[in-house]
Amino acid sequence: MLMTPAQLMDEPLKLDESFAEDALDYAPDLRQIGPLTLQGVAELLVEHRGSRELVRDIRVRAGYAGEFEQLCARCLEPVRRRLEGNFDLIFRPVGADGGGGEHAITEDEAEIGYYEESGLLLEDAVREQVLLALPGRVLCQQDCKGLCPHCGVNRNLSTCECVVEPANPRFAALAGLSIAHER
Repeated sequence: MLMTPAQLMDEPLKLDESFAEDALDYAPDLRQIGPLTLQGVAELLVEHRGSRELVRDIRVRAGYAGEFEQLCARCLEPVRRRLEGNFDLIFRPVGADGGGGEHAITEDEAEIGYYEESGLLLEDAVREQVLLALPGRVLCQQDCKGLCPHCGVNRNLSTCECVVEPANPRFAALAGLSIAHER
């Protein structure tokens, strides 16, 4: 859904959307299961910069909910989870904050996104919020045994016949360092 400042000029836009499973492309290890619902409002905020310059920001406040599968970081089995969240975002036209060269930004400016001249794609904002809400790694179970590094069998489901060679004794001192470092 493309939102433009012209659409929001007279009144806020009520958002009541449902994104199908394949509507948003998230990440290779993440899959949406069923619809992702979104309810909220988009409104236009006009910032006056001097007597003739106006900046038209789009503010989106919404809540979303949906089911997702994320791959286990150790065994690559899908882990299902419900994801719900709320966001309150401000998007400014690209180039509105431009001034030649680099400059330091304030903490408030770090919270601002930007939209192209054609408008803001709601799908992009939703995708970003879903990805930010998910943990970087997920495990199917706390004691997941993962995959065998030699044959690739899922060690949670079966044992493999791979021979694990003992570590070279010359590296024993290094192994102790990594354990001490983790404490």
